[in-house]
Amino acid sequence: MPIQKIDIEAFLAMADEHPVLDVRSPGEYKHARIPGAFSLPLFTDDERKVVGTTYKQQSREDAIKIGLDYFGPKMRRMVEEVEAIVSERQNESKTVLVHCWRGGMRSAGVAWLLDLYGFKVYTLAGGYKAYRNWVLQQFSKSYPFVVLGGYTGSGKTIVLKELQRKGETIIDLEQIACHKGSAFGALDMPVQPTQEMFDNLLATELRRVMRSNPDRIWLEDESQRIGLTNLPKAFWDNMRKASVYFLDVPFEVRLDHITGEYGRAKKEELVNAVIRIQKRLGGLDTKNAINFLLEDNHKEAFRVLLRYYDKYYNKALQAREHWNELVTKITCETVDAKTNAGLIQNLKVNIQN
Repeated sequence: MPIQKIDIEAFLAMADEHPVLDVRSPGEYKHARIPGAFSLPLFTDDERKVVGTTYKQQSREDAIKIGLDYFGPKMRRMVEEVEAIVSERQNESKTVLVHCWRGGMRSAGVAWLLDLYGFKVYTLAGGYKAYRNWVLQQFSKSYPFVVLGGYTGSGKTIVLKELQRKGETIIDLEQIACHKGSAFGALDMPVQPTQEMFDNLLATELRRVMRSNPDRIWLEDESQRIGLTNLPKAFWDNMRKASVYFLDVPFEVRLDHITGEYGRAKKEELVNAVIRIQKRLGGLDTKNAINFLLEDNHKEAFRVLLRYYDKYYNKALQAREHWNELVTKITCETVDAKTNAGLIQNLKVNIQN
């Protein structure tokens, strides 16, 4: 069967069943990739620079010759790597999907080798660049978003997970971003993805959840910025127009919850987090919060911070157009996820779109 070049929609559909081989350089792959793709670089980062420079300064033919010098010694290893991937995936059809940056010489070369060895090979027309265009298009689509709101410490994330256990469709933006959204959001979290990789992961999640054609998709209310990553503007604008179900949890209950959640963190990390927001927090509150932390009085430190975040969140909530029509408050006495998810689902008749 000859090598087939397919468009991005067909490529992603086949990627659900067959391994994707990214033949770009390790640096390109590390920066961002199609989620789930395997790295099978044709060139190292340095080799790619040499080939690219030769292409620009000399000729296409000279660049290909240098590329062949690099490619030749790697052929056996690359075939064996793909054999191992196919075997691990129990892919009896030996079907693989290959892409490079633009769907040019790198993917063509590797596809030729794998086809010669006996794999069924499909390449992506337009390469990773075509995939990125697809990613950006996903954010401009209309989605049946419903937003779970509430002041800091309301337990929104655990309620979101409980709603998922109860059969609701959710997208956990903080999980994708590897950040909990506040100045303390990076504590005990993995390194955040690059912005480009965050976009890729979010688009992949949107595609996944939309397969079931859900009536609604629950999201946690977020600022446009989550740590070092930003929600794509079109996506965030869509969120801002969605109905908000606001968990109205008493201040002291939230204070106890957030003190328990972050109070075990290292003192230095907590102080540094406060310093990061000192311009918005103000000099006096910054000083008081840090002093409380240094005295191991976490509750009073978080009392200062929670007042700041409440003010900040309330301002953002009311910045929505027609916010008073979009927001429904749900009175909660606790941060217990099962209890509050149950209160939300009791309103199901009101949130059918």
